[in-house]
Amino acid sequence: MADERHQKLAQVLVHYSLELKPGDRLLIQAPIAAFPLTREVFREAIRTGAYVVAVETLQPELIELLLREGSDEQLTYVSELDRLRVEQYTARLYVWGEENTRALSSVDPKRLALYQRARQALVSRRLEREANGEARWCGTLFPTHAYAQDAGMSLSSYEEFVFTAGMLDAPDPIGAWRRVYEEQQRIAAFLRQHDELHIVAPGTDLRLRVGGRQWINCAGKVNFPDGEVFTGPIEDSVSGTIRFSYPAFYQGHAVEGLSLTFEEGRVVKATARTNQAFLEAMLDVDPGARTVGEVAFGLNYNIQRFTCNTLFDEKIGGTMHLALGASLPESGGRNQSTIHWDMVNDLREGRVYADGQLCYENGRFLI
Repeated sequence: MADERHQKLAQVLVHYSLELKPGDRLLIQAPIAAFPLTREVFREAIRTGAYVVAVETLQPELIELLLREGSDEQLTYVSELDRLRVEQYTARLYVWGEENTRALSSVDPKRLALYQRARQALVSRRLEREANGEARWCGTLFPTHAYAQDAGMSLSSYEEFVFTAGMLDAPDPIGAWRRVYEEQQRIAAFLRQHDELHIVAPGTDLRLRVGGRQWINCAGKVNFPDGEVFTGPIEDSVSGTIRFSYPAFYQGHAVEGLSLTFEEGRVVKATARTNQAFLEAMLDVDPGARTVGEVAFGLNYNIQRFTCNTLFDEKIGGTMHLALGASLPESGGRNQSTIHWDMVNDLREGRVYADGQLCYENGRFLI
């Protein structure tokens, strides 16, 4: 029997997030564990009149095999099918549903970097199509025991957390997200009027410029659940130090006690209590990996706890995050990289100044 919550989530994803129309070509990328949601999205897409052009199964264990046992030639091989796929869809749903969130944690970081560099052109083309309106995409999460364990919760409690974060318990979830959009639009409009941001928090004194860049209102269209505003800072403007309150997760690695120092937009010093070698390997993946591609503020106050999952943690109401690596082109950011690594900092004891004016304090905007 289908879970009513999966049906409600599928309806929001199809009709609000992706806005599927008759004739759309939908690509679904999801692991086996997420099949209950994949089935409901497939069903809802068919009812809408869209074409499901492919359902791609994502299994980290297979990538681990390639990284461990494949030759360099196999790691860097990019098939024509992959190139064709990135050109064909008009809508893409990506579902995270890992059964082991550390599947790649013991893989040689240099081999992982080699694999990622070979796919930079595909990543850039995908970002380009999704930024210029040729295609739409949304990423969501299917609750699993692995995610619940990382969060220190039972599966049933974690499921409740996930569906509450998405406001799926509201009488009209789509209407609720439209109201979120209006409130966040007000914040984005304020930020668009300013050039320099000065972020101050324990261990953090960071300045960056955003003049002329677009602040993007994220209210359930690209991520679900959602709740943030972001932009791409001027690439050479970031200066100072930021100490991240929470572990930074990437490719199954948890980097704890992370502190980054920037000069003229590039990381010149990076220290961590754990996984220092992995951190340094990722910073050296390509020339763009040491540059900030995104700065954002988390605005989902239904999310109030850290769960070791970036999709939720970067949306925590009262936080901000930076992403090292690729800019999202719709923000006006120009940095290119094969990585996009979100790192979250708690601002509930912090302040933000916009062109010298206090605009944010203790986790909330003052506008």
